[in-house]
Amino acid sequence: MIPETLTIGSRGSALALWQARTVAARLEAAHPGLTCCIEIVKTTGDVLREASLTAIAGKGVFTKEIEDALLERRVDLAVHSLKDLPTTLPDGLKLGAITEREDARDAFCAAPGIASLGSVRRGARIGTSSPRRRSQLLAWRSDLELVELRGNVDTRLNKIETEGLDGVVLACAGLRRLGFEERITEPIEVDRMVPAVGQGALGIEIRVDDPAVEEAVAVLVDAATAACCEAERTFLAAMGGGCAVPIAAHAVVSADRMTIVSAVAMEDGAVVRHRESGDVGNARALGEALAARHRSAEAAL
Repeated sequence: MIPETLTIGSRGSALALWQARTVAARLEAAHPGLTCCIEIVKTTGDVLREASLTAIAGKGVFTKEIEDALLERRVDLAVHSLKDLPTTLPDGLKLGAITEREDARDAFCAAPGIASLGSVRRGARIGTSSPRRRSQLLAWRSDLELVELRGNVDTRLNKIETEGLDGVVLACAGLRRLGFEERITEPIEVDRMVPAVGQGALGIEIRVDDPAVEEAVAVLVDAATAACCEAERTFLAAMGGGCAVPIAAHAVVSADRMTIVSAVAMEDGAVVRHRESGDVGNARALGEALAARHRSAEAAL
Protein backbone atom coordinates (compact mmCIF):
# COMPACT_ATOMS: atom_id res chain seq x y z
CA MET A 1 0.00 0.00 0.00
CA ILE A 2 1.41 3.41 -1.02
CA PRO A 3 2.14 5.64 2.02
CA GLU A 4 0.32 8.96 2.41
CA THR A 5 3.58 10.85 2.92
CA LEU A 6 7.19 10.27 1.94
CA THR A 7 10.25 12.14 3.14
CA ILE A 8 13.05 12.39 0.57
CA GLY A 9 16.64 12.81 1.70
CA SER A 10 18.80 15.07 -0.47
CA ARG A 11 21.92 17.19 -0.46
CA GLY A 12 21.28 20.91 -0.44
CA SER A 13 22.94 21.96 -3.69
CA ALA A 14 20.83 23.47 -6.46
CA LEU A 15 21.33 20.37 -8.61
CA ALA A 16 20.53 17.92 -5.80
CA LEU A 17 17.37 19.83 -4.92
CA TRP A 18 16.29 19.94 -8.58
CA GLN A 19 16.69 16.18 -8.67
CA ALA A 20 14.79 15.62 -5.42
CA ARG A 21 11.96 17.95 -6.42
CA THR A 22 11.66 16.25 -9.81
CA VAL A 23 11.38 12.85 -8.13
CA ALA A 24 8.85 14.22 -5.65
CA ALA A 25 6.70 15.64 -8.47
CA ARG A 26 6.80 12.37 -10.38
CA LEU A 27 5.83 10.36 -7.32
CA GLU A 28 2.95 12.67 -6.45
CA ALA A 29 1.70 12.62 -10.05
CA ALA A 30 1.82 8.81 -10.14
CA HIS A 31 0.17 8.32 -6.75
CA PRO A 32 -2.79 10.68 -6.14
CA GLY A 33 -3.05 11.56 -2.46
CA LEU A 34 0.67 11.13 -1.82
CA THR A 35 2.56 14.09 -0.37
CA CYS A 36 6.36 14.27 -0.58
CA CYS A 37 8.61 16.51 1.48
CA ILE A 38 12.37 16.99 1.20
CA GLU A 39 14.84 16.77 4.06
CA ILE A 40 18.18 18.42 3.32
CA VAL A 41 21.14 16.45 4.70
CA LYS A 42 24.64 17.95 4.71
CA THR A 43 27.27 15.43 3.61
CA THR A 44 31.02 15.28 4.18
CA GLY A 45 31.56 16.31 0.56
CA ASP A 46 29.48 19.43 1.13
CA VAL A 47 31.47 20.38 4.24
CA LEU A 48 34.89 19.81 2.62
CA ARG A 49 34.19 22.19 -0.27
CA GLU A 50 37.81 23.13 -0.83
CA ALA A 51 39.28 19.64 -0.61
CA SER A 52 40.50 17.89 -3.73
CA LEU A 53 38.11 15.24 -5.03
CA THR A 54 41.13 13.00 -5.54
CA ALA A 55 41.74 13.15 -1.79
CA ILE A 56 38.18 12.78 -0.48
CA ALA A 57 36.23 10.81 -3.09
CA GLY A 58 35.61 7.11 -3.32
CA LYS A 59 34.31 6.77 0.24
CA GLY A 60 30.68 7.81 -0.16
CA VAL A 61 31.45 11.37 0.90
CA PHE A 62 28.36 12.63 -0.93
CA THR A 63 26.06 9.87 0.32
CA LYS A 64 26.98 8.51 3.78
CA GLU A 65 25.07 11.00 5.92
CA ILE A 66 21.97 10.60 3.76
CA GLU A 67 22.26 6.83 4.09
CA ASP A 68 22.53 7.25 7.86
CA ALA A 69 19.27 9.23 7.78
CA LEU A 70 17.65 6.37 5.83
CA LEU A 71 18.83 3.74 8.28
CA GLU A 72 17.66 5.89 11.21
CA ARG A 73 14.25 6.26 9.46
CA ARG A 74 14.50 10.05 9.40
CA VAL A 75 13.87 9.87 5.64
CA ASP A 76 12.03 7.26 3.56
CA LEU A 77 14.12 7.38 0.40
CA ALA A 78 17.21 9.14 -0.91
CA VAL A 79 17.81 10.68 -4.32
CA HIS A 80 21.41 10.53 -5.51
CA SER A 81 23.30 11.29 -8.66
CA LEU A 82 24.01 7.64 -9.39
CA LYS A 83 27.65 8.37 -10.22
CA ASP A 84 28.15 9.45 -6.58
CA LEU A 85 26.71 6.25 -5.11
CA PRO A 86 29.28 3.56 -4.19
CA THR A 87 28.78 0.16 -5.78
CA THR A 88 28.51 -1.48 -2.33
CA LEU A 89 25.63 -0.15 -0.25
CA PRO A 90 25.35 -0.38 3.56
CA ASP A 91 23.56 -3.36 5.05
CA GLY A 92 19.84 -2.65 5.13
CA LEU A 93 19.79 -0.44 2.04
CA LYS A 94 19.31 -1.11 -1.67
CA LEU A 95 18.62 0.65 -4.95
CA GLY A 96 14.85 0.89 -5.36
CA ALA A 97 14.95 2.53 -8.78
CA ILE A 98 17.26 3.93 -11.44
CA THR A 99 15.64 6.66 -13.50
CA GLU A 100 15.81 7.34 -17.21
CA ARG A 101 19.21 8.76 -18.03
CA GLU A 102 19.78 12.34 -19.17
CA ASP A 103 22.62 12.95 -21.67
CA ALA A 104 25.49 11.03 -20.08
CA ARG A 105 28.28 12.81 -21.93
CA ASP A 106 30.65 15.37 -20.49
CA ALA A 107 30.45 18.91 -21.82
CA PHE A 108 33.08 21.50 -22.70
CA CYS A 109 32.05 25.00 -21.68
CA ALA A 110 34.45 27.45 -23.28
CA ALA A 111 35.53 31.02 -22.77
CA PRO A 112 34.25 33.46 -25.43
CA GLY A 113 35.87 32.98 -28.81
CA ILE A 114 36.75 29.31 -28.37
CA ALA A 115 34.80 27.05 -30.71
CA SER A 116 35.71 23.58 -29.43
CA LEU A 117 37.89 21.64 -27.03
CA GLY A 118 39.99 20.42 -29.94
CA SER A 119 40.78 23.97 -31.03
CA VAL A 120 42.09 25.33 -27.73
CA ARG A 121 45.62 26.72 -27.71
CA ARG A 122 48.63 24.74 -26.49
CA GLY A 123 48.89 25.03 -22.74
CA ALA A 124 45.22 26.00 -22.41
CA ARG A 125 43.92 26.18 -18.84
CA ILE A 126 40.96 23.84 -18.41
CA GLY A 127 39.05 23.48 -15.16
CA THR A 128 38.00 20.05 -13.91
CA SER A 129 37.77 18.34 -10.53
CA SER A 130 37.48 14.75 -11.74
CA PRO A 131 40.43 12.31 -11.88
CA ARG A 132 38.54 10.49 -14.65
CA ARG A 133 38.31 13.62 -16.80
CA ARG A 134 41.88 14.67 -16.02
CA SER A 135 43.34 11.34 -17.10
CA GLN A 136 41.43 11.23 -20.38
CA LEU A 137 42.12 14.88 -21.20
CA LEU A 138 45.87 14.49 -20.59
CA ALA A 139 46.03 11.24 -22.55
CA TRP A 140 44.61 13.19 -25.50
CA ARG A 141 46.39 16.54 -24.95
CA SER A 142 49.34 16.32 -22.59
CA ASP A 143 50.01 20.04 -23.09
CA LEU A 144 46.85 21.14 -21.28
CA GLU A 145 47.10 22.80 -17.87
CA LEU A 146 44.32 21.32 -15.74
CA VAL A 147 43.03 23.48 -12.90
CA GLU A 148 41.33 21.96 -9.83
CA LEU A 149 37.68 22.98 -9.77
CA ARG A 150 35.21 22.67 -6.88
CA GLY A 151 31.83 24.25 -6.15
CA ASN A 152 28.34 24.20 -7.58
CA VAL A 153 27.69 24.25 -11.32
CA ASP A 154 27.25 28.03 -11.54
CA THR A 155 30.37 28.60 -9.41
CA ARG A 156 32.43 26.43 -11.75
CA LEU A 157 31.10 28.21 -14.82
CA ASN A 158 31.92 31.60 -13.28
CA LYS A 159 35.53 30.52 -12.79
CA ILE A 160 36.06 30.68 -16.56
CA GLU A 161 36.02 34.45 -16.13
CA THR A 162 37.28 34.89 -12.56
CA GLU A 163 40.29 32.57 -12.97
CA GLY A 164 41.00 33.23 -16.64
CA LEU A 165 40.28 29.69 -17.76
CA ASP A 166 39.94 28.67 -21.39
CA GLY A 167 37.04 26.49 -20.37
CA VAL A 168 35.69 23.92 -17.93
CA VAL A 169 34.46 20.35 -18.30
CA LEU A 170 31.20 19.47 -16.57
CA ALA A 171 28.45 16.90 -17.00
CA CYS A 172 25.87 17.62 -19.69
CA ALA A 173 23.15 16.29 -17.40
CA GLY A 174 23.72 18.81 -14.62
CA LEU A 175 23.98 21.71 -17.05
CA ARG A 176 20.74 20.77 -18.78
CA ARG A 177 18.85 20.16 -15.54
CA LEU A 178 19.80 23.57 -14.16
CA GLY A 179 19.03 25.50 -17.33
CA PHE A 180 22.64 26.09 -18.40
CA GLU A 181 22.36 24.23 -21.70
CA GLU A 182 23.31 27.36 -23.65
CA ARG A 183 26.71 27.34 -21.88
CA ILE A 184 27.63 24.02 -23.52
CA THR A 185 30.11 24.76 -26.29
CA GLU A 186 30.14 21.10 -27.30
CA PRO A 187 29.29 17.73 -25.79
CA ILE A 188 32.40 15.55 -25.65
CA GLU A 189 31.70 12.33 -27.51
CA VAL A 190 32.15 9.05 -25.67
CA ASP A 191 34.97 7.90 -27.96
CA ARG A 192 36.95 10.92 -26.71
CA MET A 193 35.90 10.88 -23.04
CA VAL A 194 34.09 7.92 -21.50
CA PRO A 195 31.61 9.16 -18.87
CA ALA A 196 31.55 8.22 -15.21
CA VAL A 197 29.72 5.06 -14.23
CA GLY A 198 26.04 5.94 -13.85
CA GLN A 199 26.49 9.50 -15.10
CA GLY A 200 23.20 11.18 -16.03
CA ALA A 201 21.00 8.75 -14.06
CA LEU A 202 19.45 9.16 -10.63
CA GLY A 203 19.64 6.38 -8.05
CA ILE A 204 16.73 6.06 -5.62
CA GLU A 205 18.01 4.40 -2.45
CA ILE A 206 15.58 2.77 -0.02
CA ARG A 207 15.54 0.39 2.94
CA VAL A 208 15.37 -3.31 2.19
CA ASP A 209 12.54 -3.81 4.70
CA ASP A 210 10.16 -1.17 3.34
CA PRO A 211 7.91 -2.76 0.67
CA ALA A 212 5.49 0.20 0.65
CA VAL A 213 8.26 2.60 -0.38
CA GLU A 214 9.60 0.07 -2.87
CA GLU A 215 6.14 -0.12 -4.45
CA ALA A 216 5.91 3.69 -4.58
CA VAL A 217 9.26 4.24 -6.30
CA ALA A 218 8.77 1.43 -8.83
CA VAL A 219 7.14 3.98 -11.18
CA LEU A 220 10.53 5.71 -11.51
CA VAL A 221 12.32 2.67 -12.94
CA ASP A 222 13.65 2.89 -16.50
CA ALA A 223 14.51 -0.65 -17.53
CA ALA A 224 17.05 0.22 -20.25
CA THR A 225 18.95 2.67 -18.05
CA ALA A 226 18.86 0.25 -15.13
CA ALA A 227 20.38 -2.51 -17.28
CA CYS A 228 23.11 -0.20 -18.58
CA CYS A 229 23.95 1.04 -15.10
CA GLU A 230 24.01 -2.53 -13.76
CA ALA A 231 26.68 -3.37 -16.33
CA GLU A 232 28.65 -0.21 -15.55
CA ARG A 233 28.47 -0.63 -11.77
CA THR A 234 29.36 -4.32 -12.03
CA PHE A 235 32.44 -3.36 -14.05
CA LEU A 236 33.46 -0.71 -11.52
CA ALA A 237 33.01 -3.08 -8.59
CA ALA A 238 34.99 -5.82 -10.36
CA MET A 239 37.81 -3.35 -11.00
CA GLY A 240 37.84 -2.44 -7.31
CA GLY A 241 37.39 1.23 -8.08
CA GLY A 242 35.53 4.20 -6.69
CA CYS A 243 35.01 7.70 -7.99
CA ALA A 244 38.55 8.72 -6.91
CA VAL A 245 40.03 6.15 -9.30
CA PRO A 246 40.33 7.05 -13.01
CA ILE A 247 37.91 4.36 -14.16
CA ALA A 248 35.06 5.06 -16.59
CA ALA A 249 32.39 2.99 -18.29
CA HIS A 250 29.32 3.67 -20.37
CA ALA A 251 26.74 1.25 -21.74
CA VAL A 252 24.06 1.73 -24.38
CA VAL A 253 21.21 -0.50 -25.54
CA SER A 254 20.02 -0.97 -29.10
CA ALA A 255 17.12 -3.40 -29.55
CA ASP A 256 18.15 -6.42 -27.45
CA ARG A 257 21.92 -5.74 -27.61
CA MET A 258 24.07 -3.89 -25.12
CA THR A 259 27.50 -2.38 -25.77
CA ILE A 260 29.67 -1.19 -22.90
CA VAL A 261 32.88 0.80 -23.36
CA SER A 262 35.48 1.58 -20.73
CA ALA A 263 38.54 3.68 -20.03
CA VAL A 264 41.04 2.97 -17.26
CA ALA A 265 44.05 5.19 -16.51
CA MET A 266 47.40 3.49 -15.95
CA GLU A 267 50.19 4.69 -13.66
CA ASP A 268 52.19 5.96 -16.64
CA GLY A 269 49.31 8.18 -17.74
CA ALA A 270 48.16 5.99 -20.62
CA VAL A 271 44.43 5.31 -20.85
CA VAL A 272 43.41 1.77 -21.81
CA ARG A 273 40.04 1.36 -23.55
CA HIS A 274 38.00 -1.76 -24.20
CA ARG A 275 34.46 -2.72 -25.16
CA GLU A 276 32.11 -5.67 -24.80
CA SER A 277 28.80 -6.40 -26.51
CA GLY A 278 26.12 -8.95 -25.81
CA ASP A 279 22.53 -9.65 -24.91
CA VAL A 280 20.92 -6.93 -22.81
CA GLY A 281 19.76 -9.59 -20.37
CA ASN A 282 23.40 -10.35 -19.50
CA ALA A 283 24.27 -6.89 -18.18
CA ARG A 284 26.14 -8.13 -15.13
CA ALA A 285 28.10 -10.69 -17.14
CA LEU A 286 29.10 -8.01 -19.65
CA GLY A 287 30.43 -5.80 -16.87
CA GLU A 288 32.41 -8.71 -15.42
CA ALA A 289 33.77 -9.67 -18.85
CA LEU A 290 34.91 -6.11 -19.48
CA ALA A 291 36.76 -6.03 -16.16
CA ALA A 292 38.39 -9.37 -16.97
CA ARG A 293 39.56 -7.95 -20.30
CA HIS A 294 41.24 -5.04 -18.52
CA ARG A 295 42.88 -7.28 -15.94
CA SER A 296 44.24 -9.53 -18.69
CA ALA A 297 45.65 -6.53 -20.53
CA GLU A 298 47.33 -5.25 -17.37
CA ALA A 299 48.79 -8.67 -16.62
CA ALA A 300 50.33 -8.77 -20.09
CA LEU A 301 52.24 -5.53 -19.57
